[in-house]
Amino acid sequence: MTERLFDHYSVHTTAVAEGSRFTACIVVTPRGRSGFPVYFAICENRSFREQAQAEEAADKALAAIESLEEDGTPVFPEGYTGFDDEPPAA
Repeated sequence: MTERLFDHYSVHTTAVAEGSRFTACIVVTPRGRSGFPVYFAICENRSFREQAQAEEAADKALAAIESLEEDGTPVFPEGYTGFDDEPPAA
């Protein structure tokens, strides 16, 4: 599990089991104030057969976060998909 600290939030990664497959997630938790963690699924239209693969995808997404909105929603670079695919030609 990887973690990054932002001004008002702590963000860490996890893989959530859904039956026999795993979903990559980022968990945003308020720091120093009340509130509950919020889970954001990464690559929502993709699941992983192995927990380690889902955790790796979540770690990559955490590294790609540029900032957090005031409510803790992650902000990713323009065009970020969460997949290792080649970007479309310009």
